Parts: sequence; structure tokens; C-alpha cells
Amino acid sequence: MTHPSLHAARHPDKIVYRIADSDEMMTYGELEARSNQAAHLLRQLGLKAGDHFAGLLSNRLDMLVIAWAAQRSGLYFTPISTHLPAAEVAYIVDNSGAKALITEAMFEELIARLPEDLTGRVVLFCVGDPIPGFRRFDLEMAAMPETPITDQVTGYNMFYSSGTTGRPKGIKPPFTGADITTIGPLQLKLCRDVTGLGPDAVYLSPAPLYHAAPLLFVMMAAALGGEAVIERKFDAESFLRHVEQYRITHSQLVPTMFVRMLKLTPEVRSRYDLSSLRCAVHAAAPCPEHVKRAMIDWWGPILVEYYGASEAYGVTMVDSRDWLDHPGTVGRAVVGEVRIVGEDGRVLGPREVGTLYFANGPKFSYHGEPEKTAQAFNAQGWATVGDVGYVDEEGYLYLTDRKAYVINSGGVNVYPQQCEDLLTAHEAVLDAAVFGVPDEDMGEVVKAVVQLAPGFAPSAELEAALITYCRDHLASIACPRSVDFVSELPRTPTGKLNKRFLRDQYWQKAGKKI
Repeated sequence: MTHPSLHAARHPDKIVYRIADSDEMMTYGELEARSNQAAHLLRQLGLKAGDHFAGLLSNRLDMLVIAWAAQRSGLYFTPISTHLPAAEVAYIVDNSGAKALITEAMFEELIARLPEDLTGRVVLFCVGDPIPGFRRFDLEMAAMPETPITDQVTGYNMFYSSGTTGRPKGIKPPFTGADITTIGPLQLKLCRDVTGLGPDAVYLSPAPLYHAAPLLFVMMAAALGGEAVIERKFDAESFLRHVEQYRITHSQLVPTMFVRMLKLTPEVRSRYDLSSLRCAVHAAAPCPEHVKRAMIDWWGPILVEYYGASEAYGVTMVDSRDWLDHPGTVGRAVVGEVRIVGEDGRVLGPREVGTLYFANGPKFSYHGEPEKTAQAFNAQGWATVGDVGYVDEEGYLYLTDRKAYVINSGGVNVYPQQCEDLLTAHEAVLDAAVFGVPDEDMGEVVKAVVQLAPGFAPSAELEAALITYCRDHLASIACPRSVDFVSELPRTPTGKLNKRFLRDQYWQKAGKKI
């Protein structure tokens, strides 16, 4: 069975969602009733199948009620990152064509900075504590019938790209008119067939629900009859404690979370019983090889890695055992077919580095952006987001970096991910970003910006030591000429490094065109 309504009919009192470290929880029966009520309210607003609305919400149960209401009423629901500035929030609300925006009191000041001409044409709702001038979605919803609307049809989450390489783009799944119990083959392959998510699973979600993968997994946990425990915010030790406390079987993480757990002291790491864990999925950002080996040594061969953009036009996957035989790979294609393409448009052979495309994968479009949609495809109809990599003789894919971040130093291409992975292996480094900065002789040279681990302080001596460390392991042209220290690198809460933001600052200071 692949829809919470089916499980609600059989096990209405079973817990489907709970918020970690709180008394907040919801049964399948309650999810069925509330999502029906929310669907009725959305219809009462005049939203019909194919229309859009948006949510600016923290990790709370209302978010899941709203997402399931959209899924059963044929609507496109756009969750918005709560870390965006007002200008980007306004852009997404406007670009998506949202007819309603649902938020909560903690974002009142952010909403107040949105343009009046935008908020004046969008129905503004809040959940929880009241916001002056906003309608109360949860209260109005409670007055609606608990039975399904008469015109149920599958709706979709429409996410926006993180914007780490440009302005966010709305990734719009095609409207199919499918029955609400129809689950896409990609979701079933990833969540049920590969990870074993099912009725006996207890899934721990440590990431913001406005991101595609976390919301996908918590919704699939409910679709497949399991339970999901949702953390309001990730904390390394709290994650381990929650695994023991709730007997967690599955989770989905990003490499920065692994790094932070590995930096805990051996005493803290051994304090918690993690024996219930059966599968730990990771994606969203490259995982340094030494980090993944350390996690497999600690948790066992339960890690499953997948690579794929939010556009979902292609996916690769690899389990721990295959990864140990092919260290550094992100797997072989399970959706679409991998093509590595050179600058001349030629398909490259094994171990030749080029731009990664997927052929024969699912189609997608950027909402209201036909030109950007066209730019994502080549003449053969293959799609890319600009990642660079190669395949080996067995078809395993290896990523080197984003095309936009390749450094051209004296006519030689330098792929910064290799240096970033090396730096994070150093005991003094918690996180690292490597990119090119202007240089009169070489065009660009390598710069490293580092976030230090607890117990280490910035110094000229440490900068020199890190540069020497890199030169001991990498070709000199791939090593940083200088290292800057920052209190925190600009990563999204979903683990993606916003290298564009850092790089642009240096190029602007140098008076160079970005």
C-alpha cells in the first residue's frame, strides 16, 4: 500500500509523525482527517488542480498536513527555504504564481519586508501563533469536513533550486492527473526497493523539510506505512541520542552531518546504542572518501549513496559494499543513462573528464523559464546541471566538481573538490571551500577558505601548515596559495556549499568581472 489514506483505514491509531524531544505527534487517522480538511479549505479559496501555493514554514507537523493536502488535491506546493532573504522569497512567491502563502509567527518580520504589491495579491495565512492581518489556516481548516474532497487527483511539491550557482529556478514536475495512490517509480526505487523503507521502519529526519530529499523521505515513510521522527534542527550528538531513543532504522543525511559526528570525542560517539540503524542514505553534496570510510567503519556497511539533481532527470546509486570496491564513486545509473561529454560535444571514454549529462531520463521544466529549460538540454535531448566527472570501465560515475567552479590556472584545469576533501581530513579543519581568485600571471590561482575545528585558532603558522599539508599530497598547481579563516562557511541547511557567494566576494574585491 502506498498512500497514508490506505494505512489510516487499517491502522488509524498508529503514529505516523512526531517531533523529536516534544509531545507533538500525529496518527495516521489524524493525518487523514487534517489533510482532508486542508484540501477542502484550499478548494474553498478557489485553488483548482494545477494551481500553486507556497509555504514558509519550520519543521512542524502543519508542514506535513499541508504537503499531503496538496498531494491529494492536485496542487503544486512550493516549500520556501527559511534562510532566504526577503528579495528571494518574494521572487519565488511571484515566479511560482502562488495564490496563497502559509507561514508562521517566527517569520513575521521577513514577510513584512515583502513588496506590498505581492502580498496584496496573495492570500496570507499563518499557522500557530497569530500574525496581524493574516488569516488562520489551522483554525479555518478545523471547520472543514474530514472526508475527502470529491475531485482528488495527485499534486506535487515544486521545489526551487538552491541558487548556489545562480538565481533559484522552480522545478516543475509534469501534471499527470494520476490517482492519489500512484507513487512515482523513482520514489519507490529509492525509498522502498533500495533502502527498505516500509511499515516497520522508523525514519529520522535531521534536515529542513523545505528541501526536496527530506520532504520526499518523510512523505514516503507515511506512504509506505512507517513512522517518521522529525528533528527541528540537526545537532551531531542529539542525532545519535535520537537514534537510540526512538530506535531509528533509517535516516537520510548529508556529508557535513557525518563530519560533525566524526568530530565528536570517542567517548560521546560510543555513548549511544545505534544498533537499530539499518540504512543511512546520503546525498546532496560530495562526500570526502576518508569521511565515508570512517562512517562505514563506525556504522557498518549500511550507507547508501545516491547522486541526482532536484530536477530528477537522472540518478546514480551505490551501496557500501560496491563503494568499497570502487572508492569515491557515486554509483551507476538507475534512472537515465550517464554520458560524459567533452568541450567539442564528443562523448568521452572511461576516465576522461567532461560535463555530466543524463540521456533518456524523465523530462522536467523550469516553471516560467523556457530559456533556462532549453539551456539544460543539449541537441541530443540529454540534460545537465553542469557537474563535471568521469566514468570507469564498469560504468561507475565519479564527480570532480561543478563546471562553474573549475579553476583555470595558467591554462590548466584544476578541480577544487580534491583539495577540499583533503583539507577536511586535517585535524584542524571542520569545513573547507576551495575556488579560484584572480591572478595577474596565472589568470586564477587556488584559494582556500577554512572553518576550523574546535580547539584550533587562526594563525599564520596554521595557514602555512595547511598549505604544506596540501603540497605533500597534491600537485602544486592544485594547492592553495593562501588560506583564509572564517567562523562558518556559507552552507545551506541541506549541506550544499554556497561557493558562488564566497567566490564572488573575492572577485568583487579585486575589481574583476564575475
